[in-house]
Amino acid sequence: MNPNHYVAIMAGGIGSRFWPMSRTSYPKQFLDILNSGKTLIQWTFERYAAFIPKENIFIITSEEYTEIVAEQLKDLPLENILAEPSKKNTAPCVAYIAFKLLQKNPKASMIVAPSDHMILDGETFKTIALKALDFVEKSSSLVTLGIKPTYPNTGYGYIQYDTEVIEDDIFKVKTFTEKPDLELAKTFLLSGDFLWNAGIFIWKAKDVIDEFASQQTEMFELFENEKNHFNTDAEKEAIGRIYPLCTNISIDFAIMENAKSVCVIPSSFGWSDLGTWNSAYENLDKDYLGNAVASNNVIVIDATKCMVSAPHDKLLVLQGLDDFIVVDTKDALLICKKDKEQAIKDYVAEVKRSKGDKYL
Repeated sequence: MNPNHYVAIMAGGIGSRFWPMSRTSYPKQFLDILNSGKTLIQWTFERYAAFIPKENIFIITSEEYTEIVAEQLKDLPLENILAEPSKKNTAPCVAYIAFKLLQKNPKASMIVAPSDHMILDGETFKTIALKALDFVEKSSSLVTLGIKPTYPNTGYGYIQYDTEVIEDDIFKVKTFTEKPDLELAKTFLLSGDFLWNAGIFIWKAKDVIDEFASQQTEMFELFENEKNHFNTDAEKEAIGRIYPLCTNISIDFAIMENAKSVCVIPSSFGWSDLGTWNSAYENLDKDYLGNAVASNNVIVIDATKCMVSAPHDKLLVLQGLDDFIVVDTKDALLICKKDKEQAIKDYVAEVKRSKGDKYL
């Protein structure tokens, strides 16, 4: 394993589209959504530990989740759990780990990845990730992994790339497009030069910091002025001063869309962002009627194409539903049509309005 390779796993989200299983106090990355015996963050950690030294894996999360991370990832050094004092989207998170790693190792190359995605083909992913790390070490490019689309998904961002190869299946990025409508997504699919944006980035720490310097000058200066405190006992206080002044912005908008050199590797390794109950449905085994059941204690009668999640210690009998999401927890039950899953955030907002934060 290369000692100059690092991974930053982002684990600060609240996963509201997986309500009522995912809660603010215990969000989806710490849950066994697929009834696999491991949580999403455990799968993610193990995926990277196969080719990155464990001491080079960092988890960036909210202060309220640091104990959960330590409990679930016992092989991770405690000092590698980085606490964000507030939720400021992904750009400050990336700046934090990039400055920290550059202070630690001027030769650092890093992967930045979400904690809650699923990848079925770990060996292919490892090969592609190492190819990307090798490429950024000898170039000044920022690299992203693009997933070859299989249908016109409107829930993903898209990457358009130049079909002239730079090096061994690595291409220049032409444009980034946020979630398109169905007609545009169909056009993207037919064109053949668009990929799903997996939100997995690879670069040298120095190169992404240079982009912050040119594109996000105020945020760059906040971290630059405090960088000597990183990797010392004063780091937490420094981050406490920086974060309230940071813009709330994603790394895609802050850096990637206008960076001077962005490349993409078209990839197929069984990827899903597991962002919704429908994506969980797609990745679970189905019974002969097309039901996906993430529980050991559910009886299904005359129901078809349902996504069902329930506690193992509670019997659930389901009859007569077609194409529904059914999620049962100790204090909340969600029953909604699968084609309404994008409205779950609205349902959560209604719960907050009528019931306060008790069920969130």
